[in-house]
Amino acid sequence: MAESHASSQSGRVYRVDKFVVPPQAREEFIGKVRSTHELLRTMPGFLQDLVLEQSGGPGEFNFVTLVEWQSAEFVEAAKAVVMAEHRKSGFNPQELFARLGIRADIANYQRVDAR
Repeated sequence: MAESHASSQSGRVYRVDKFVVPPQAREEFIGKVRSTHELLRTMPGFLQDLVLEQSGGPGEFNFVTLVEWQSAEFVEAAKAVVMAEHRKSGFNPQELFARLGIRADIANYQRVDAR
């Protein structure tokens, strides 16, 4: 049983998005993040999410979002749904980032066994 648990753990994907958000863009940015995460939470394969705001330290990124997915297939399916929803609503994230001066670092990660 532990073997199947380990293999299901190893297939998990962590989508980690890091943002530099100017203070004047904070509220609009958070609103968009909240609505996107509300949608993600309804998707198959979604396990958990975090939206974090920097509270100290010299780090460059003042917002980090993390979504844990069961596998890469679920990430791809969710990405397609989110992109379709954005098109339907007329929301263009790249335009928002350019207009508000937001910089992003977006990537998928897998857990490293620390043993």
